[in-house]
Amino acid sequence: MILVNFKIYKESFGDKAVELAKICAKVAKKTGVKIIPVVSALDAYRIKKEVGGDVYLQSVDAVIEGAKTGFISPVAAKELKIDGSIINHSEHRFKTGTIKQILKDWPKDFKSVLCVSSLGQIDKWAKNTTADIVAYEPKELIGSKDKSVATEKSETIKKIAEIYKDKIVLVGAGIKSVEDVKVSLKMGAKGILISSSIIKSQNPEEELEKLASAF
Repeated sequence: MILVNFKIYKESFGDKAVELAKICAKVAKKTGVKIIPVVSALDAYRIKKEVGGDVYLQSVDAVIEGAKTGFISPVAAKELKIDGSIINHSEHRFKTGTIKQILKDWPKDFKSVLCVSSLGQIDKWAKNTTADIVAYEPKELIGSKDKSVATEKSETIKKIAEIYKDKIVLVGAGIKSVEDVKVSLKMGAKGILISSSIIKSQNPEEELEKLASAF
């Protein structure tokens, strides 16, 4: 499984978001690897309608409905046929209590991807999470040009995969090569969470296909 986080780079919203989602779908079909675009709430419905396949949001809030201006409801997202969302990305963090509240009210059949950045977080509050997927991303390696979670934290990946042996574990932060993917999978991860190595690439399709070939 590959989650491609579009973030809100100039290369990844509006018409360009749709084109990137089409690339994800094309490479998924060609390689047989499940590839899911993780997109802005502004683009999600259009991508779902025009491209199809699974589409995840980059974040949702601890609200269901009501007088909550500017918040994103997971229930509303599901009503629009969006398939899931990341929670607690290092660029969009929540307090522990908020995370627990979000997951408590999480709609059925709407996939949850909980981001954690350390074993300490897991030990303190995330060990028994109800999230469907756990994504390990050490914040200091996100966007790194010369290091990755695979090169610097391979043993930690292995420990986290053992802790969450009954869940899907993804890893991210600095992943940019086939070797990064192979090491991550060897350590027990089931997939990767990537962003800039695809979004900022001169040839996103070629780059994504290269990483998918490691599965």
